[in-house]
Amino acid sequence: MVPDPFFNKANAQQITPMEKSKTSGYAPVNGLNMYYEIYGNDAMPLVLIHGGGSTIETSFGTILPFLSGYSKVIAVELQAHGRTNDRNTPESFEQDADDVAALLKYLKVDKANILGFSNGGTTTMQIAIRHPEIINKIVVVSANYKKGGMIPGFFDGLQNATLADMPALLKTAYLKVTPDKNRLQVMFNKDRDRMLNFKDMTDDDLRSINAATLLMAADQDVITIEHTVKMSHLIPGARLVILPGTHGSFIGEVCTVTNGSKLPEVTATLVEEFLNE
Repeated sequence: MVPDPFFNKANAQQITPMEKSKTSGYAPVNGLNMYYEIYGNDAMPLVLIHGGGSTIETSFGTILPFLSGYSKVIAVELQAHGRTNDRNTPESFEQDADDVAALLKYLKVDKANILGFSNGGTTTMQIAIRHPEIINKIVVVSANYKKGGMIPGFFDGLQNATLADMPALLKTAYLKVTPDKNRLQVMFNKDRDRMLNFKDMTDDDLRSINAATLLMAADQDVITIEHTVKMSHLIPGARLVILPGTHGSFIGEVCTVTNGSKLPEVTATLVEEFLNE
């Protein structure tokens, strides 16, 4: 079974107030019943957008207790992921951006900070481009804006990838919240196809982002450091942090988290300081 970060001993004292403040629900969004969770009651929320193939728990289960300690958090699950259903359209980062914007409108949130991990980071940039009026600040974690930003070999074999190639922890986590293997297969297919058909954003797209931006990546990430540095030069005034680790490890993502690591807490502190500037 997937280890549940909400209930490990290290986080036990932080979890209780967080869980007490939690509300969850489904929003009718662009043909979806979109699942969301809300923690806390502060005026300016931090929206969390997970990576491909993931749930709220797998991307953010470790870091969420730290983030919710100082900010209202709204965590979402995108099309076909986790508890959110699918619709008869391919996945796209543009559509995901529109879905998150519609969710915030449904929740009567006029403006928010947004943190996205991996594919969720690409979606976050699309929100900043397509819906700048709802953005306060963005945190883009280990995401690319061009297909060439991935490390060499990333796309090798993706064309022939099957569900058997999906990390077991992600499969188990999906089935824990949505016990339907057919829906799991659909999510995998749509995630794979979106990456195969990745449409590059332009340099001018990034130059158009007017929200204060923090870019974060690991020194052994699947996004090259050079690509992340270039993004930091294109987005006006962007801040850049490179942390030790692999894809997702510094936020405690379930496939790469290191037991006992302080990096997720460090990351949450850096995010907090950026949002409070």
